[in-house]
Amino acid sequence: MAIRGYVLVETEVGRTQAVGTAIRNVTSEFARIMAVDTVTGPFDVIVQLEADDLDRLGKAITQDVASLDGVQRTTTCLSVNLG
Repeated sequence: MAIRGYVLVETEVGRTQAVGTAIRNVTSEFARIMAVDTVTGPFDVIVQLEADDLDRLGKAITQDVASLDGVQRTTTCLSVNLG
């Protein structure tokens, strides 16, 4: 079963569009980027990722998303099955 994570991205001022575009263009060896949305509120971009395991998801977040120019901070929410 795939692990799904939602990465809430805060960008540097004025960099939201560039960061969203950069994330859309990422080809990750660790996870599949399912969606990238620019949003309003306390976060600037939300990224939906899926990976085969938690380690691969973590590598995608730290190496492919959080390291991009203009990314100031990320917060990750993991999807869980409670039913």
